[in-house]
Amino acid sequence: MTSRSASLRQRPDRRPLLPRPRLIEGRPVGYVGIRWDRIGRFVVLGVCVLVVLLYLRPLAAILSARGEATARQVELTKLQREHDLLTKRGEALKNPAALEREARSLGMVRPGEKAYVVNGLPDSR
Repeated sequence: MTSRSASLRQRPDRRPLLPRPRLIEGRPVGYVGIRWDRIGRFVVLGVCVLVVLLYLRPLAAILSARGEATARQVELTKLQREHDLLTKRGEALKNPAALEREARSLGMVRPGEKAYVVNGLPDSR
């Protein structure tokens, strides 16, 4: 038997035996080497942390935009109510009697009328 054939002895089930690992000089007997499984875990953890950090700024922008949209919606609702009131008031002022009433409440008089100011009356409101 040659040394090559001795290293590749075959077991009864016909699978070749693998050579024994040799000890590397200069390393202690219990030295395992680099733990690639741990390094891989740290790399995966680092990538996950990086992805989370990259998503923080867009997430903050989305939440800020939601708050802004809510504020704008409230403002829009308020302006729509004000628009409806002004539209109704404009329709009411198309009536000549209502227009005259509004003008007199502002202190206006018709041409040829004399305006009098009476002070000291109790407030009717």
